Amino acid sequence: MTPTLVRQHQPHAGPAPRVDLCTRARDWSEIQERMLVPLYETVYERLEVSTGTRLLGLGCGSGLALLMAASRGAAVTGVETSSPQRLSLARQRLLPEPPGTRARAEIRLAASLPDQDDAPPYTLVTAFEPIGCLAGDSQRLRETLAAAAPLTGRGTPVVLTGWGPPERCATAAVLRVAARLADPLRVMGSWRPSLRDDLEEVAQRAGLCPDGSGRVACPFGYADMGSALRGLLSTGLFDAAITAAGQEQVDKELAEALHPHQRRDGTIWMPNVFRYLIARTA
Repeated sequence: MTPTLVRQHQPHAGPAPRVDLCTRARDWSEIQERMLVPLYETVYERLEVSTGTRLLGLGCGSGLALLMAASRGAAVTGVETSSPQRLSLARQRLLPEPPGTRARAEIRLAASLPDQDDAPPYTLVTAFEPIGCLAGDSQRLRETLAAAAPLTGRGTPVVLTGWGPPERCATAAVLRVAARLADPLRVMGSWRPSLRDDLEEVAQRAGLCPDGSGRVACPFGYADMGSALRGLLSTGLFDAAITAAGQEQVDKELAEALHPHQRRDGTIWMPNVFRYLIARTA
């Protein structure tokens, strides 16, 4: 791909682009969120999520991972602080209790961490939103984990997730478009490649003890170019690039980056590997 912007490119003139947050949240729910289903399944299987599990899902998005845990009989609490629109979709998906979940499964959703009350402590905490991609995301997660720790018991497993090695993630080359176009602003919130020890560093600084890890293949597959653009933009990883270069330029260069992954039938397929870390509360 031949870059169409050079390093001297000036930030996009005019007011910041307006994003339809409701549409973006629905794109996340309908297109992008399912890409991490193999990760959810692997973690739940390894930790034997079932009846008796009390799960606290941090950054629960529109609730797909919670739905899968509830279908195993787990009592789930989802917290989504960054997107009221995704949280609203999670409520539609999970409340009232969805068909297929076991009887009397407890399901709670909130925009903030629950208060400490007389409820039993959580036996599993998950943070399935991959970290190490946006500047500052690791610090925010450390703060959230510290606030959530009192809601758990000693030795409770906490699952952190991130991208695998860039050479094993076809989507990494596509995400570099976000970093390059956002560079003129040098702003917080622009994409950066994840580092090998990101997860361990976050866990240790949050007072957690690493206790195992794994890798899971999570290919990104889309029906066509339009679906791929909508799905990737719904992650928020291109927001800084849109502010710097404008929506039209981002769409153009993102489509160019996706072109090598487009098959003859128009579908797009990008193999990826995600890593998860299991840490324990002190």
